[in-house]
Amino acid sequence: MIFSELKEFLDEKVELYNTPNFIESDPIQIPHQFSIKEDIEIAGFLAATIAWGNRKMIINNAQKMMQLMGNTPYDFVMSHTETDLERFDSFIHRTFNSQDFTTFIKGLQNIYSHHNGMETVFSNAVENNSTQKAISEFKHVFFEIPHQNRTQKHISDPMNGSAAKRLHMMLRWFCRQDNKGVDLGIWKSIPPSALSCPLDVHSGNVARKLELLSRKQNDAKALAELDFNLRKLDPNDPVKYDFALFGLGVFEKF
Repeated sequence: MIFSELKEFLDEKVELYNTPNFIESDPIQIPHQFSIKEDIEIAGFLAATIAWGNRKMIINNAQKMMQLMGNTPYDFVMSHTETDLERFDSFIHRTFNSQDFTTFIKGLQNIYSHHNGMETVFSNAVENNSTQKAISEFKHVFFEIPHQNRTQKHISDPMNGSAAKRLHMMLRWFCRQDNKGVDLGIWKSIPPSALSCPLDVHSGNVARKLELLSRKQNDAKALAELDFNLRKLDPNDPVKYDFALFGLGVFEKF
């Protein structure tokens, strides 16, 4: 497929999947339930954190997280007591357990109390029109608080070779202005041109079939290669092609 044909094909798939219908089967529905910026951020971050495995289970468990916080995530993060955290004791999503959940609440409280919120932490560390270093810096700040080493695995670090799929997905939700009612676009300080595609087994396999990606592993090097090629297709909004790659892989078994 020549470049112009590939772009036309993928642009058509973006139009097909970047619609409000996408929300009902995707974890993005969790932050969509809120209207206050900080509520959206916390809901989106927690939903993205557990976004691996069965999608129905992800959505159900993310919904349970919101319920355990009284469906007021920002208020809960900022004003919870140690006794309040006991309600997490039975929560588990795969390897993310109640102890991890408790640490995440305290990490978020520290970020809002001492670092002017999530958007500030990320936007201050964007470099060379890329969010890779910003994700790494966010992880560093997030784990300033006392924590168990095991909990660190739930936030990936691109500087250590990870594709950081879940945080790139979250950044797409928060930063991309899609005018279609899917991505939330609540962060104005990071341009969509700096975003990277959430690279997972589905998007990776489709990207390889379309010769957008040659590297076999879904790691930071593969993401750099995919970024380079998606920016050729649209330098201002490269991550819109996540809808095409994901849709082709999950819904069309391309």
